Amino acid sequence: MNVTEIMAELQAKGSESIKKILVKHGVKEPFFGVKIEYLKPIQKKVKKDYQLAKDLFATGNADAMYLAGLIADDEKMTRADLQTWAEQAVSNNISEYTVPWVTAGNPHGFELALKWIDSTTEHIAATGWAALSNILALRPDSELDMEKLRELLKRAEQDIRQSEDRVCYHMNSFVISAGSYVIALADDAMATAAKIGAITVDKNGTACKVPVATEFIKKVWDKRGGISPKKKEVKC
Repeated sequence: MNVTEIMAELQAKGSESIKKILVKHGVKEPFFGVKIEYLKPIQKKVKKDYQLAKDLFATGNADAMYLAGLIADDEKMTRADLQTWAEQAVSNNISEYTVPWVTAGNPHGFELALKWIDSTTEHIAATGWAALSNILALRPDSELDMEKLRELLKRAEQDIRQSEDRVCYHMNSFVISAGSYVIALADDAMATAAKIGAITVDKNGTACKVPVATEFIKKVWDKRGGISPKKKEVKC
C-alpha cells in the first residue's frame, strides 16, 4: 500500500461523530475521525515500513500520523526523525501515545526523552514524560539508568503542581510506571506518589480521570503480588 491508497481508505472510514469525540480529547485538524479498529487491518497488512510511516506522518493528518506510529520501524528511526515527530505532534493522541511508543522502542529514546522534558512547549514536554513511562514499562531493568530515574522521581515531586496540564498528567504516569514496572524504583515511586497525592488537570469535559498514583500502584502490587511484568509491546 502507498500513501495515496491509505489516505483514501482512511477518508472512507472517517466519521463525523468520532471526530467530535476526538476533538474533545485534544485531536486537532486535519483528520477524518477513524476508529483505531479500522487502522488495525492496515497495520496487519503493512506490518513495519520505515519510509511509509514517515510519509504518512508527514501528511499532518492525525489519523495517518497515528497509523504511522503503528507501522513505524522503531529501531530505524533516527534522532532527527524522532525530533521532527515530537515537534509536529500537536494532537494529544500523537504527542502522548504515537511518538512516545516509537521513542520507547528506539536506541536514542531515553536520551531524547530527557531532552524533551526540558522543553517549554507543552506537547513536547508531555511527549518526553510519556516516552519515559513507556520506556520503564518496556525495557529490561538492566538497560535503565536507575540513578537518573530516581532524580526524575524527585523532579516530578517538585514540579508536578507547577507544570502545564498535559505535562502534569504524564509526570503522574511516569511515577505510576516506575512503581508498577521497576522493582528497584518501586518503593521510591510509592513514596513520591504519596507526597504528590491526587492531582487535577483539565479534561475538557470528558469522562477521563487522572489516576491517583498511590492507589494505582497499590492495585498493581496487590494484583501481581509485586510489580507487573514488562510489556512486550506498548503500541495499541
